[in-house]
Amino acid sequence: MDESKLFLKGTHIERHPQRTQRIQRGNLNLWVACFFCFIASRYWYVPNPGLLNVTQQDSLVLSPLSPSAMRSPDLLAHYRQLSQQPLTVVDLETTGSFPNTSRITEIAIVQGTLADGITHQQSCLVNPECPISEKIVQVTGITSAMVSQAAPAREVLPEFWSPLNSGVLTAHNLSFDYGFLVAEFHRMDWEFARSPMEQLCTVQLSRLLLADLPSRSLPALVRHFRFPVGRSHRADADALACWLLANHLLTELLNEPDAALLKQFARQWMPLKEAAQLLGTSITKGRSRLAEAGIAYREVGRGRSKTQMYRRGDIEQLIEQLPEDGTDEPTQLSIF
Repeated sequence: MDESKLFLKGTHIERHPQRTQRIQRGNLNLWVACFFCFIASRYWYVPNPGLLNVTQQDSLVLSPLSPSAMRSPDLLAHYRQLSQQPLTVVDLETTGSFPNTSRITEIAIVQGTLADGITHQQSCLVNPECPISEKIVQVTGITSAMVSQAAPAREVLPEFWSPLNSGVLTAHNLSFDYGFLVAEFHRMDWEFARSPMEQLCTVQLSRLLLADLPSRSLPALVRHFRFPVGRSHRADADALACWLLANHLLTELLNEPDAALLKQFARQWMPLKEAAQLLGTSITKGRSRLAEAGIAYREVGRGRSKTQMYRRGDIEQLIEQLPEDGTDEPTQLSIF
């Protein structure tokens, strides 16, 4: 028998002791490498928010480039600057909530400017190449039969590449649509990325200007403003509704006086993660700082998804009281 080899003889395993030691050392090295990869992903890597589930997104501190990190006067200037640019509104219908496990079933874009109105519209069904659950069918009305003859995303999305990379990318709850676009293009080995300063989320804008509405979902806002669009949760209708909403809110930002707008901004309810970003600190330190200052909050959500919400005006007033001696923490990218 060649004892330098590992082999099976019946049910008995014979090993060379030195080979066994090398295997054990190799396994130990593998476990060490895996441990450090885990640590790196836990502390140093911040994934694309669009690819995360709701709980993970709630735990992220936003990028320093995020508009949510801006003080109200800068935020007003930012949105007014966006209002002068062409908008590319996108809406997707999908087989589920998470881009790593779900696929696109319909895509629509609306392009235009506040000055000229709509200049281009484009939409089509997409074959997700997977079943569509009855629950999703009840929401969107899109059945497997409807998409069975449609082209898959790898054939459809190249036709949308140019418009998706031009103008200000706009959507209602943009992180959802953006995450699916990133994931689908990634499956094609294409890299899709837009700067945060070239993005406009009408959910965020609605929270600033419509803070006291009971709901800022797109169907609720369609009813509130009586927008003449079709059935909600179809890409064509929702893209048009988002365009009309963006047009309405950006026009208000252009026409209303600064003082009135800043007063509205102050009423915005901000989740803890955005409040911490505005304070320039981690979520843990931000929660402590807000508690120490006695800032009132309300809680929304249930269970693990529950989060604390703070008025923007209260946070900015606290910032005015903070020392300017450089002792504050720098803005952090964190997943705590």
